[in-house]
Amino acid sequence: MGKKIMEKKQKIVHMALQGGGAHGAFAWGVLDKILEDGRLSIDGMCATSAGSMNAVVYAYGKMKGGREGAREALHNFWYNISQSVGSLAPKFPPFFNDILKKWTFNLFDAMSHVVSPYQFNPNNINIIRDVLERTVNFEEMKSCNCTKLFISATNVRTGKVKVFDNKELSLDVVLASACLPYLFHSVKIKDEYYWDGGYIGNPAIFPLFYEGTTRDVIIIHINPIVRSKLPTEASEIMNRINEITFNASLLHEFRAIAFVNKLIEEGWIKDEYQHKLRNILMHSIRADEALHDFDISTKFDASWVSLTNLRDLGRIEAKNWLEKNFDKIGKKSSVNLKKEILENGDDHIG
Repeated sequence: MGKKIMEKKQKIVHMALQGGGAHGAFAWGVLDKILEDGRLSIDGMCATSAGSMNAVVYAYGKMKGGREGAREALHNFWYNISQSVGSLAPKFPPFFNDILKKWTFNLFDAMSHVVSPYQFNPNNINIIRDVLERTVNFEEMKSCNCTKLFISATNVRTGKVKVFDNKELSLDVVLASACLPYLFHSVKIKDEYYWDGGYIGNPAIFPLFYEGTTRDVIIIHINPIVRSKLPTEASEIMNRINEITFNASLLHEFRAIAFVNKLIEEGWIKDEYQHKLRNILMHSIRADEALHDFDISTKFDASWVSLTNLRDLGRIEAKNWLEKNFDKIGKKSSVNLKKEILENGDDHIG
């Protein structure tokens, strides 16, 4: 009886998961807290890069074992990442750890501008592939009907976003969504080659607008939108460029959503077309404060200490967000899109 009561009280939402390397563990923490809380039911997920891995692992765990199965699957995935990828990272004395990790990253970044992965990794070895294969049965996932998935990748030839759904899902699709071209060979799917989806859609959230189960979309941010401090050092500038680049497509979608919502709210849509558009209720779990002290170098830190730290930050952020905004779900947006996407008094949307 108690379980049925909880299910009736659950609110249905869609989730949008950004990519961001090891910072995806922050989204793991958010999902873990939402699953533990139990008041939200996730119907659809759009995702990119590390977000795609979180989404697929979540959906597979949920399909096999419900909420607790999803929590366990996410924990096991990130632990295995730390044991596989994190074990390859150089170990430094604690006092010099942060400094030398950044130095190592900067050295590798400089190298990636002159040597391609086709040269330094001719056999295309990808440890993440092995971890995903051990975690998810992709043949079983094709029949998953408990979570609708929309995975974004960038078509190298056309420069356009490609969104893969459940029926198209495969290990290569997830790897394509997370394929940083200076680290990995492009991923071939049928006759096309793909790179990381974050370049065009981080994530592409438009597929969720056509899913009729709910108007609520919760975005889990990985890349801070706002940083108050002006970057002046080379590493700070590179970090901020990375954040701006991987937020750009999302902010464009924010603007489009705000525009359509305004048309609907102010009655500018003819009656015969109103059924084709919905007023989307947007929600945003931000990373600006939680990840303020993290930078692009920590996106490549897959140590268990760093991953669990990010997870715990995500859990805290989710807890605070639920306490403040749960009652708004199904009723109104909890994020002001105009404020998020417009600057300097720009009022083109209203």
